[in-house]
Parts: sequence; C-alpha cells; structure tokens
Amino acid sequence: MNGLKSINRINDYAFKRIMGSEEGKEALISFLNAVLKPAPGKELTSVELLDRELDPKYLLDRAARLDILARTAAGALINVEVQINNQYNIDKRTLFYWAGLYYGQLTSGENFIYLRKTVTINILGFSWLKDKNKYHHTFRLREDETGELLNEDLEIHILELPKITKLNRRHHNTLEEWLMYFNNLEGEEMEEIAMANPGIRKAMTIEQIFFKSQKERRLYELREKAARDEISMVTGAKAEGKVEMAHDAVCKYLDARFSSASLGLQEEVKTITNLVVLDKIISKIYTANSMEEAADIVRGAEKNTI
Repeated sequence: MNGLKSINRINDYAFKRIMGSEEGKEALISFLNAVLKPAPGKELTSVELLDRELDPKYLLDRAARLDILARTAAGALINVEVQINNQYNIDKRTLFYWAGLYYGQLTSGENFIYLRKTVTINILGFSWLKDKNKYHHTFRLREDETGELLNEDLEIHILELPKITKLNRRHHNTLEEWLMYFNNLEGEEMEEIAMANPGIRKAMTIEQIFFKSQKERRLYELREKAARDEISMVTGAKAEGKVEMAHDAVCKYLDARFSSASLGLQEEVKTITNLVVLDKIISKIYTANSMEEAADIVRGAEKNTI
C-alpha cells in the first residue's frame, strides 16, 4: 500500500470514503442489514446518501465529524459514526446528534406527522457499556414496567469493537464478520470472511483502490494524526484530573483537621504534580495528629523519605 502496511478501517476518513461513497453502497447496505436485522423480506436494498463532503482543511480538527447519513426508501434516517477514543460522553453525544437529525427533518410550520424514524449506529473503538460479552446494544423508547414501545422513531445501536475480539471464538453471524473487519483483521481469516460476505468483499476492493490514490493517503494520514493528537489530549486530561482529585482529597482533610492553620501547607500540596508523590501523601496524611506531622508527611513524600 505504498508505505502503509495496513489500513485502519475505523479511521473516520477512510470509513466515510469506503462505506459512505456511491461505490460503497453495497457494502453499507450489507452492514446496515447486519446491524438492524430486518424481518425476512424487509431487508434494505437501497439507500440515499445525504451527507455533505468534508472540506480537507478541517481534517486536523479533532472535533470534525466524518459520519455517514443515509435515507431509506421508507424515509427513515440512518446515521453511522465511528468513535475511536473514549471521551466519556458517548451517551450524551449520541442523544445530542440524534435529536438534531430528528427535529431537523421539519421546517417551520410543518406537522409532526412528517417526522420519520431516526436511527443512530455508533461503532466504538473502546468498551463503554457494562456487559463484558455483549458487543451490540440496541436502545429504544419503552415503558419501564410493561416494555410497551412509545413509538419506533428512536433507535440507537452501540457496537463495541474490543468486545468482539475478547470472545475468542470464530464469528457466528454477518454482524460479527463486519465487526472483525472493522477490527482490522487481516490474513487468511479475513479472506475467508470476504469470500462468504459480498459486502465485505466490496469494501475491501474499495479500500485497495482508495490507497492507490496519493491524495487519499495524504488525507487519511492527516486524520490519523488528528486521532493521535486526540488520544494525547485525553490522556493528558485524565492525568490532570487525577492530580486535581488528589489535591482536593489532601486539602479537604487538612482543612477539616487543622482549619486555617493548614492554608500554607495546602498551597504547598497544590504545587505537587507527581501522582506517585501525591499517592504517598494520601496514604499517610490521615495519620497526622499535628500540623508538624502533616508537613513532615508532605515534604517527606516529595523527598522520597517516607
């Protein structure tokens, strides 16, 4: 692949180009039928792609969305998005974008009866929900006790890629084949899946064409860089958040135990950013019976003498 050993199939630019193109409709429809599991005879056979082209200048913007929006023959909207990094907001993010698509169907003064079913499919590169083995979750609006469906307009699918690999078994159905594809499976097993699954075979053909284009490879690499930058940002934010929590825990104890006499020591604690040092302070600070002992614990942790 001209310098690239393999494709990251959940790079959102590659995903959009392969699955969200006119050439990729066969692959997209195969994937949608695998996720939605329509009744026999009700399978999707065509969709209309609605989303706009993305200006390449936004590819380094980590917040830019490269999702796929399609409309079925019945008028339902289906939005498909990949999310590589856990930003700890996928529940609210999903509802926010679902709501925008749902109410965006109407112009001012139109009757609500024209609202159509809106489906969101999120492919996650991380585990989000508690069940360790269930990789596909479907959410709808139902009454708590009876399970009665309010209406069919809201449908949200969460697909967690790490969970399919942890099953340590061969794929059982078409959806599992697709999730193995999105997990960047290569080699004989992937070739075997592609031989049996025309949609995946089509996707793999398009990805090969995709990477023959120097322009497409360059745009793909820009998006990979944006994803790496996002990982670094999230990792840094998590570390910073832990430092703040440690500061808060120590300072709250000092304030409760020694009141205003501890203000100077609290300021000293807030200058410490090493989590190992802060953990040592937290493990010892509750044994301090005086301000002097508390100060010795803080300074001893910094000097690695406790």
